[in-house]
Amino acid sequence: MPAPYRGLILDFGGVLTTRMRLNGEAFERAEGLQPGAYFHALNEHPDGVAVYSALEVGDTTQEEWNRVIGGILGIDPTDLMRRALAHLHPEPETVAAAQRARTAGIKVAMLSNSFGIEPYNPYEDKGMWLDFFDAVILSEVEGVRKPAPLIYQRALEALGLEGSDCVFVDDHRENLPPA
Repeated sequence: MPAPYRGLILDFGGVLTTRMRLNGEAFERAEGLQPGAYFHALNEHPDGVAVYSALEVGDTTQEEWNRVIGGILGIDPTDLMRRALAHLHPEPETVAAAQRARTAGIKVAMLSNSFGIEPYNPYEDKGMWLDFFDAVILSEVEGVRKPAPLIYQRALEALGLEGSDCVFVDDHRENLPPA
């Protein structure tokens, strides 16, 4: 019988929280945007893709992301990241499972492609910050993002475990093979 897992590595958006798509759709409604406008700005508009990718690896600031994405969407950039994530809420079942795992002696880490942590820290705001986990691995701090294998290695190093000791949970299929 294989040894029990000793580590649990969880993604933030869409795993520890409600689905990112639902959050984005609620944001669009709250801001009076056309359906799909926010996702287009992040995933298709060249400037949006560039600033989001740069934010994830710490090459730009959250304020710059706010300015660029606000400009693409034609909305006030003030505190835009907070507004954009206002409808993202902790997923009670996953949070409870993470807490049970820690209580059982399993090391729990959050591994996230970062939204930035200044001036708005979404992880802290949603109640999932440093004291909630044994380790927090953010792409902006590491300078590398999922699905690059290096960020998974850094998560394992932070926990002091091997990959075979851990369960990785992510809502994006492409992020799991390198894990």
